[in-house]
Amino acid sequence: MTMSTLPLLFQPLRLRELDLKNRIVISPMCQHAAERGAATDWHLVHLGKFALGGAGLVLTESTAVDPRGRIGSADLGLWSDMQIAPLARVAAFVQAQGAAFGVQLGHAGRKAGSQPLWEGGAALSEAEMAADPDPWQRLGPSARPAGPGWSVPLALDEAGIAGIIQAFVDAAVRADKAGCDVVELHFGHGYLIAAFLSPLANQRQDRWGGSLEGRMRLPLEVTRAVRAIWPAHKPLFARLSVVDGSIGGWREHDSVRLAQALAALGVDVVDCSSGGLTEETRALPVPRGLGFQVPFARQLRQQAGVRTQAVGMIVDPEQAEAVLARGSADLVAIGREALLDPYWPHHAAAHFGIDPAFQRWPERHGIWLAKRAPGLAEARANAHHPEGDTA
Repeated sequence: MTMSTLPLLFQPLRLRELDLKNRIVISPMCQHAAERGAATDWHLVHLGKFALGGAGLVLTESTAVDPRGRIGSADLGLWSDMQIAPLARVAAFVQAQGAAFGVQLGHAGRKAGSQPLWEGGAALSEAEMAADPDPWQRLGPSARPAGPGWSVPLALDEAGIAGIIQAFVDAAVRADKAGCDVVELHFGHGYLIAAFLSPLANQRQDRWGGSLEGRMRLPLEVTRAVRAIWPAHKPLFARLSVVDGSIGGWREHDSVRLAQALAALGVDVVDCSSGGLTEETRALPVPRGLGFQVPFARQLRQQAGVRTQAVGMIVDPEQAEAVLARGSADLVAIGREALLDPYWPHHAAAHFGIDPAFQRWPERHGIWLAKRAPGLAEARANAHHPEGDTA
């Protein structure tokens, strides 16, 4: 099998001077296993197994640029130089297995301070946040809480906004020192930057709010500042909630405008997710089922002229290949499937008849469809479209 006849899923992709060996990305997944923001053996094993499994790019969970911006108390962070070496250890192992390593940088904003989902995911109380050894405070564009149970965030002033931009810059510098190949800026899921984008969460009438241009100013300034210090040969990603899940909120046409502006500033890939403005505003109708967010990646790729990454219920190799073959995205990211089967890329290669040596496939892991999750075959059979597009 020659390079030209390989399935698109296994054709390499060059981003600036980084060559990804395939188009399979491990999506960020919160682990709540860090110690004062530092990576532990848990992260070495959790992220390392995906590199052994054959992924082209492995991304960390959302990694806080400020201790006040953690989603949970045990999130990864890069707000301190003490966190560089533990992350560098993980990066070196992942890269030694032939995968690229990236870090997703974020600030949870007014959604900072919550339980892990397996403990309920509820907002922590002010007393619980005050008892944490690291300083913790909810921040936002305006004094509007994320929903019932969430405290009112501190509305950032000019100095506070400047501090947030600098925190992203400082964290990106540390990511480079840790040997990361990619930085992804987290601008989605209702966290700090997404709250600035939202006309519902952002009630400001200064230059950081009001019009679409004003609400887009913070992500663009963060991007401009990070791109200026992030090495020119390394790619920069940005994750968006293409729709934020609220009626009257952020919509697809807004994301097209933002994606165009991000690309002009040097963003190489837009990672297309959705939802999350609050835990309650999920009223906007979004297709569900397999590949339910793929249409967002396709729209931004076609209308904004940017490379995109599709994510969300991409479960098998034929579906992933269809996403790429139809021009809906340049990369596909898997999360649930990777947890179920860390060797998903190797098994996908075997499915397409690719020589196992091509992906360094450990044959002892050669079980593919026989032990899938219960109900998955039925869900696949009932999907309206291989990409999850019900149009």
